[in-house]
Amino acid sequence: MKHKPYRHYSAPLFMMAISFLGWATAAFALFNLPVIEEPFELLFLLAFIFICEYFPMPFRKGNSSLTFPVVYLTYLIYGIELVVLLYFLGVLLTTLLNKRPIRIIFFNPAQLVLSLTLAHLLRTWVTPLLDVSETAAIALSFLLFLGSFYLINNLIVDFVLLLRPEKYTLPIWLEKGRGELLSFSISLVYGFLLHFLGNQNRGDVDIFSYFFFLSPLIFLAIISSIIIRLRADKQRLKALFHFSSELNKVIPVKEWEEDIKRLISAVVSYEESFLFTRDEKGKWQLAISEGTLDLNPHQFQEFEALNQVTTLKVFNKEDLHQAPLAPYFSKTIQALVYAPLVLDNDQVGCLIMAKMRTNSFIVEDVHSIATIANQLAIFLKTQMLFSEKEQRLLLEERNRIAHDIHDGIAQILAGVIMKYDTAAKKIFSHPKDAQWLINDNNKILRAGLKEIRDSIYALRPYPTEQLGLHLAIKRKIAEVKQNGDVGINISFESQGHQSKLNLLVEKVVFSIIQESIQNCIKHAKASNLTILLRYAEDHVFLKVKDDGIGFSLYQAMTTAMKEPHYGILQMNEDADKVNATLQIESSEKEGTEIVVKIPLVGSRGGIRV
Repeated sequence: MKHKPYRHYSAPLFMMAISFLGWATAAFALFNLPVIEEPFELLFLLAFIFICEYFPMPFRKGNSSLTFPVVYLTYLIYGIELVVLLYFLGVLLTTLLNKRPIRIIFFNPAQLVLSLTLAHLLRTWVTPLLDVSETAAIALSFLLFLGSFYLINNLIVDFVLLLRPEKYTLPIWLEKGRGELLSFSISLVYGFLLHFLGNQNRGDVDIFSYFFFLSPLIFLAIISSIIIRLRADKQRLKALFHFSSELNKVIPVKEWEEDIKRLISAVVSYEESFLFTRDEKGKWQLAISEGTLDLNPHQFQEFEALNQVTTLKVFNKEDLHQAPLAPYFSKTIQALVYAPLVLDNDQVGCLIMAKMRTNSFIVEDVHSIATIANQLAIFLKTQMLFSEKEQRLLLEERNRIAHDIHDGIAQILAGVIMKYDTAAKKIFSHPKDAQWLINDNNKILRAGLKEIRDSIYALRPYPTEQLGLHLAIKRKIAEVKQNGDVGINISFESQGHQSKLNLLVEKVVFSIIQESIQNCIKHAKASNLTILLRYAEDHVFLKVKDDGIGFSLYQAMTTAMKEPHYGILQMNEDADKVNATLQIESSEKEGTEIVVKIPLVGSRGGIRV
């Protein structure tokens, strides 16, 4: 039986302790309230506190609000008891309206009023010790109150996040720190502005004065919250677009699991994730595992439970036991999202995302996971189509080899055997005829041996498979240069980010380059040949240019129709295999330029399926 780690219990215990102290502080403030003379003003300030808390600036692992200036103004006017109570009620009301978990409903208001009370006590103890002018004492007292509040509050939050089993990394802490620093800066400006205006003789201060002083802060809180949320949505959409485009490039890759992990982690925050795939026979297998899943791969009955997941569903602590495979997950898991991968009513897999905190998958996370699931369904289905295509090509190749053997070497050997039988019968009666038959058979066998060697050579791995595209091109150029009789200068240049292409695309690119080099050597009488290979986001561009004598395209195409193995026709056939466009520009005495543009249609190579 698995036991929950110590850290799993530490965070709730610490949160319970803070909650108890904070609620006790609020209760103490309630029983020690001064006489309330202006209840309408208090309701007005409570409304401002609520608005600032309801529209925080979100970041990972939390929010940062602009509530402090309102709290500080209330503190200066009414004292610590009333501000503690108002702050407590404002935060509590916000958590209730946002339907936060019970632990957050108890912890958040307690944490904030406890930080405020400790900052008040520190200010009360230290301020009388300051031996400075009255103005300086006011400024230092405010700085001490502001700084200690933010420091204590953030220390409590950081300690809780560190105690949790979830990862609390430096980038997350820095992002949280930026939000808190912005809130601190605005509070600092408002605080000094408040004391400056307070020292001016501006008559009676009433509710309208509060409104005009605090309304810019309220508008700033609402606008900044909306802007940051819109920016987060924009980043999420950008991440989803990047996920879709990069996922398509992985389609022809055999080992795609690490790429999928990297792409998913860039879109959604999670602690553990699992991707199950289902083949055409309905058999489930675990393709990606990021976390602890105590499940034997041979427990097929347990895998079959995933068939029940027909729509995206979120499981939290209260109903986690109802989730498929629930007993096999780590005991620290408190929230699960099951996203079936369905395409054309065919379930090809299931994506499971897990977190160690209940109710931690927000609506935006669920929507992103649903989008990822749809993309993964298309990805896996396309992978199946590619696999079927490869199997079909393999079968066609086997049939071709069998046909070649049957019509080629098998017929040759059958004819040779018949002639040898005839020669054996004539060896004594007609020795000259027998000798002629034997000699003729030897010629036929040599031709057959050459045919067999050619077939074996054709079955060998292509240079690009052995070396990679760039190295194969460079080796081909080196082989040509080793032949001193060629007398042609060949240069090769690569532009853009070199990425792994589909094997068939690499073969086509190399074949066209190889054929271009051979044609240039045989016919062009060129001095220079340049090869440019450029990688773009959605295509690969190839240009081969020489400074030779050129040729007539019309005559070349006419010749190609008569000679099936002519180079230009072969280039066209190769380009068509990958949906590429082939353009040849040549004229007599102007040289030849061959341009090929291969689209990367959702993969590293636009292969026709």
